[in-house]
Amino acid sequence: MADDVVFTHMASGDEHNGPDGVGKMLHYMYQVAFDADAEFTNLVVADGKAVLEGYFAGKHIGEFAGIPATGKNVRVPICIVYDLDNDRIRRGRVYMEMPVMFAQLGEQPRAVE
Repeated sequence: MADDVVFTHMASGDEHNGPDGVGKMLHYMYQVAFDADAEFTNLVVADGKAVLEGYFAGKHIGEFAGIPATGKNVRVPICIVYDLDNDRIRRGRVYMEMPVMFAQLGEQPRAVE
């Protein structure tokens, strides 16, 4: 990743900046809120761009979107579009099917106070 990398969750507009910020977001999603893995189905790389398609799959083990751990398994379609600069990720735009996530959790997001 580039030192000034920015990942944006396109559904919410939330941004995570720098390798540390992106790393913390990934740690939270894959190890704190969920015990999850990425299942990759397609990868296309060309002309300073990359697109990764797959699934976010795992068990809901911690608070997410104001929803306490449900213990339910999820398998949610995800697509990430990357801007590359000298083979380093400069930007990542994350498209995750949140309606699918909430349907599988059997919950809707809650206001976090």
